[in-house]
Amino acid sequence: MNKIQKALQNRILILDGAMGTMLQRYKFSEEDFRGERFKDFHKSVKGNNDLLSITQPQAIAEIHSKYFAAGADIVETNTFSSTTIAMADYDMQDLVYELNYESAKIAKKVAEEFTAKEPHKPRFVAGAMGPTNKTASMSPDVNDPGFRAISFEELRVAYKQQAEALIDGGVDILLVETIFDTLNAKAALFAIDEIKEERNIEIPIMISGTITDASGRTLSGQTAEAFLISISHIPLLSVGFNCALGAKQLTPHLEVIANRTNLAVSAYPNAGLPNAFGEYDESPTQMASQVKEYLDKQLVNIIGGCCGTTPEHIQAIAEIAAQYKPRPVFQSENIAI
Repeated sequence: MNKIQKALQNRILILDGAMGTMLQRYKFSEEDFRGERFKDFHKSVKGNNDLLSITQPQAIAEIHSKYFAAGADIVETNTFSSTTIAMADYDMQDLVYELNYESAKIAKKVAEEFTAKEPHKPRFVAGAMGPTNKTASMSPDVNDPGFRAISFEELRVAYKQQAEALIDGGVDILLVETIFDTLNAKAALFAIDEIKEERNIEIPIMISGTITDASGRTLSGQTAEAFLISISHIPLLSVGFNCALGAKQLTPHLEVIANRTNLAVSAYPNAGLPNAFGEYDESPTQMASQVKEYLDKQLVNIIGGCCGTTPEHIQAIAEIAAQYKPRPVFQSENIAI
């Protein structure tokens, strides 16, 4: 924790960009996703990006390396969907421990190589823990508002398995991200807290919610301030937002939390809003100029990119961020509660 906190007090840290966007460049086929090991698997696995940590580990390492070379201090593991809940879509629940462990090992190896070359700029690995494809707060059935597709306990068990494997694989941070339902996130935080107590360890935790539209609320209906308050019961390294919105649209929501917490604040927006084809058109220069507003207003300590962002985006953001002093953090207890 101290090494990361020290880095945060010295400079604005740069998070990587989109793993999925980079993987699309490889144009992997069904056979590439399967590799030799899964060549006879009974279901299509194309699109299961997390599986590539097992079948195409070199590609994953290359992407991490490109983001570090572009200026990233932190890369995220290729584990956004590596829970039994999300992997059920592919009948690959049994692979969850291996997926997380191998993904962490790949990222950690690349991070250590860059840290060895530049000891003054230590590189960190964040274990990515996505929201799963089910929600604990809302019914997926409009005709049965009381129905829930998943329980808090099921989420806790799944997240605990994921977090344990990420820690075993050597991550420096756990990142509970793209939170659209805070109850899901609370299950993840509960599971992490259990692991910390059982293993008698400390590991920094980053939390990143997602504001889904112009209403300024998460999918489960929370405002930015309500989201901050509802996750402030556990010691955190940072709180922030990612995905759904571009940098410009995210600004007012970052202002809300930055003015109400002494924690580090993170942001990794999309490269603008998706076009009619679901693609992201914002150039590195355009995105960096919008991120400059965050820096001018001293809103963030950790900045990166989500959907549509590439090493070119991260390099442009890193060059601008290097000109600014970090927002003051860790001066006292969280002031949200």
